[in-house]
Amino acid sequence: MRSLAAAIDGLNEYIGRRVAWLTLFIVLLQFIVVVGRYVFGIGYIWAQEAIIYMFGFLFMLTAAYTLKHDGHVRVDIFYREAGPRTKAWINLVGSLVFLIPVCVLIFWVAYPYVMQSWAILERSQEASGIPARYLQKTAILVFAVLMALQGLSMALHSILALQGDETELETLRAGG
Repeated sequence: MRSLAAAIDGLNEYIGRRVAWLTLFIVLLQFIVVVGRYVFGIGYIWAQEAIIYMFGFLFMLTAAYTLKHDGHVRVDIFYREAGPRTKAWINLVGSLVFLIPVCVLIFWVAYPYVMQSWAILERSQEASGIPARYLQKTAILVFAVLMALQGLSMALHSILALQGDETELETLRAGG
């Protein structure tokens, strides 16, 4: 159980750290686009679309990394002051009842949409845009899978904590 949770955590850690670099590229490309447009009077649609693609990939592919690091906004009327076992129960129920089913629903609804895009190798509507909109849409499926996996990892960590694992209980005491 611990090794599966560690493997999922490692996968999302790896992806999150790599994809986070898109932030730098977004800022640099946006700067170039603005300078090009307002200083030199030139613009490239592909560059503007690339910014949108990178932002979409950044958001979709690092959501599970953010969840792993407890970085999502939480309305925590009870959670913040709760003991580690109560937090473990909240995480377990939240993962199994809410997070994973929603991820399955997102995948199920998005799958035909993404496959249709792949079937026609959907392109940008702009002539000089990026000819790979299907890749952008694929991020929806990857998002759902990575979030569901991280939900499974949260559930496994919670089960270990409820079984009395001191490492997991300490993590929850520290705020995780």
